[in-house]
Order: sequence, then structure tokens, then C-alpha cells
Amino acid sequence: MGLKLMCVTAHPDDECYAFGGALALAADRGVETYVVCLTDGQAATNRGDAADGEALGSMRREEFRVSCEVLGVTHYELMNYQDAQLEFVDLSRASEELVVRMRRFKPDVVITFGGDGGQNTHPDHMIASMVTTAAFHWSGQPKRYPGAGDPHKVQRLYYVTANFVMRDRQPAMMMPWSVALDIRSVRERKNEAFRRHVSQAPLMEKTKEIFERYGAEEFYALAAATEPQVCRLQTDLFEGLS
Repeated sequence: MGLKLMCVTAHPDDECYAFGGALALAADRGVETYVVCLTDGQAATNRGDAADGEALGSMRREEFRVSCEVLGVTHYELMNYQDAQLEFVDLSRASEELVVRMRRFKPDVVITFGGDGGQNTHPDHMIASMVTTAAFHWSGQPKRYPGAGDPHKVQRLYYVTANFVMRDRQPAMMMPWSVALDIRSVRERKNEAFRRHVSQAPLMEKTKEIFERYGAEEFYALAAATEPQVCRLQTDLFEGLS
């Protein structure tokens, strides 16, 4: 069996904005990928021509689908949690839903946000990190959610991080990175995936300068692994995995 990568996000556009390079690189090397997005982004500041939240959610679901296809994502799923309300979810229930998906997909590596909430310190990103982290650990424990499928131990959990802060936001306390991904070979594909989120065009324009300056790399922090190890700088999320 080949390698598998699972990515858990909070909103449509996270998959390309934060993780697009990693997903596209994985696709190019034949890694099977799976993106799970928790909400449909109905509470977004940028709303395109949507008349209401339901219309915006429908629009963003389609944008998410097209973006994933541009990135070469193998499987993608958008769940039904409420945008901007993830801090109020039942954490055990949400974690169980991710455990079900991890045990079914059996990823080798999982990537998500860190507890800082990403560069915009978004609370939805923080909760996505928390439930994914819990699911990562519980997926391999037979006593946790015994009805959620056979246990599967994921080998590595990474949090996305960065080498810069957004000037118009309260600076996040981001984790130091242990993986620096050179994404120059897929940089334009990442940008193209972001452009498919037409409703978020103002955000693209606002962050254009940042991506022009810093967009050649993505950074990830190793948060957990199956084997005790010294943390060292790597250039591949799958280094040493067969």
C-alpha cells in the first residue's frame, strides 16, 4: 500500500491557503490524500454575491470542491459544523467523527492547524487543531470509541506554522518548524486553487504581497510521532516512512 496524507481544516480555502503546497506535492508523488473541512464558511467576512448565509455556504462548498481538484486531492469532504461556532461543539463527539475517518482512511501522516489558530489566530482553527489532535491519539487506542472501526495508529501529526506574522493581526505564538517544504514546483497550482475561491477574492488581494514574498515554502511542526525521536529539521513530511 502507498502512503496516505490526511488534512483537517476549518473552512473552505484553508486547504489551499494553509496546506496547498503539501497537498499538491503529495499528489505529485502518488500519495493518496484526504481533506476534511469542518464547516462550509457561511460566516465569512467576504461573501461574494451571496444573498444569505445558506447561499454563501453553497457557493463555498463548490469552491472547495474545485480547489481540491486543482490540488490533486484524492478524497475531500465538507462536514456540517457551523462556521464561527466551533468553540461550542461537543469536543468528544467531534473527535469521534474524525476517529471514524482516520480509522477508515488509515493515513500515515495527518496535518492540521496548531493550537495558535494559525496566522489569523482564528478560534475555529484552534478547535480544528484540538479535535484533530485528540483523534490522532485516540484513533490507535482500542478503548476509545470501540464502535468507530478498527484502531489505526497514525505515524505522525504535524501542525502548520510559518516564518512570518500578519501585520494587521494580533501576532500568533506559532510553533517552531521541524519541516520546511520547498513548494516552488507547485506554487502556481496552490495559487490557482486559491483563485477558485471566487467569493474570497478580497482576501486574495489583501494577502497577495505576503504570498509573493513568502510563498516558496510551507512550514510544519512535528507535534507527535509513533517513535521517540530528536526533533530535527527535515524537508519532507514522509521522510523515513515507506
